[in-house]
Amino acid sequence: MRHIISLLMENEAGALSRVAGLFSARGYNIESLSVAPTEDPTLSRMTIVTSGSDAVIEQINKQLNKLVDVAAMIDLSEGEHLERELMLVKVSAAGDAREELQRVTNSFHGRIIDVNGHIYTIELTGTCAELDSFLEAIGRDLILETVRTGASGIGRGDRILKL
Repeated sequence: MRHIISLLMENEAGALSRVAGLFSARGYNIESLSVAPTEDPTLSRMTIVTSGSDAVIEQINKQLNKLVDVAAMIDLSEGEHLERELMLVKVSAAGDAREELQRVTNSFHGRIIDVNGHIYTIELTGTCAELDSFLEAIGRDLILETVRTGASGIGRGDRILKL
């Protein structure tokens, strides 16, 4: 099962490496990883997307809690949460494809952020599944390049990751 694990960690050199090392040393896969500073300059928030059985996820959570750099953590998948991913996709937009690309982009609430000759660069945000659906809708044969951030997530309502 897919899990989104969010943690607060010390904003210092080597902290990211220690977390990533925990995964690689145990043979766990990281599907996506994003890290950025928080409102507290001494802390960074890391969002890790991984998959595994309940036993594997429990082991990952226990190992993360043991790391000195990790101040707090939450498995967002265990409750209500919001998640978004940003995608930039460069597509071939020649001839009749131009109008259809604009229509599909609008229906997915995306934006064409660059037009360069017969190439559109499109920006979209949404869940992983929504972005995958967009790629299927436009047809993979038009795609020239894709860049995705990976998921960022936050708990809904009073589910807050704080110290």
